[in-house]
Amino acid sequence: MQFDSSSLQWTRAPQHYVISQDRIEITTMPRTDLWQRTYYHFRNDNAPVLQMATEEQFFSFVVKTGFAESSHRFDQCGVVVYLDSENSVKAAIEYENDRVQHLGSVVTNHGYSDWATTEIPATVKSMWYRLSRRKDDFCIECSDDGTAFHQMRICHLFRAAGEIRFGIYACSPEESSFRAVFTNMALTECRWPAHDGQPPDETL
Repeated sequence: MQFDSSSLQWTRAPQHYVISQDRIEITTMPRTDLWQRTYYHFRNDNAPVLQMATEEQFFSFVVKTGFAESSHRFDQCGVVVYLDSENSVKAAIEYENDRVQHLGSVVTNHGYSDWATTEIPATVKSMWYRLSRRKDDFCIECSDDGTAFHQMRICHLFRAAGEIRFGIYACSPEESSFRAVFTNMALTECRWPAHDGQPPDETL
């Protein structure tokens, strides 16, 4: 498999962006996000998403994100599988303040989102992600050097059978804007190995 930026398509293109084969820049717009219902009881489905479609059941997608200009609460950019407004998964670093920010992920199934995070220093201004697919299950990993990846999350998307769309996104949920930079994008064979422990239940 080979990454080809010409295969990418927008869901809600931003006003300002630059796309080349090796680098993509997205300037976020205020009050944009991907979130459904849970806890906050509001629904935001207006973040720009740039994705490619595939029916490949086993693959990994790698991208490096740069967000040196993020400076407002919840500014974020990262990797995404956006199927529709009620079914998606995203991973990013969300700016909090000048001391800490949140490295985490959001999974939205049937119109309800969750949010799993851990605090990291605000001095971190780039992060690699690796998104791997095994049918309708996904693994998200992160890395600070693009070599050693660490598991963030394993999740299931109920609507992810057959063709899916995956790629990158950037947004600013509050009154802010920043330039997100995406580089080192690559598609590879699935780097998430098959499970070799407890066998699956016969009914699954």
